[in-house]
Amino acid sequence: MDRVLLTAEEAAEALHVGRCTVYDLIRTGQLQSFKIGKLRRVPVDAVREFARRMLEDSDVA
Repeated sequence: MDRVLLTAEEAAEALHVGRCTVYDLIRTGQLQSFKIGKLRRVPVDAVREFARRMLEDSDVA
């Protein structure tokens, strides 16, 4: 079974950014996440969608 949820650290690694950047993206609503108990998780699909939007934005500029 493929993973569907990532930690902030794993999302940062997938996006090649720092962990603090991922938390900033989450805080500003640019990257979807949710809490399970005390743990913050980022859906794999949210990481893919964020990357897709960034690629589209860079094509426009």
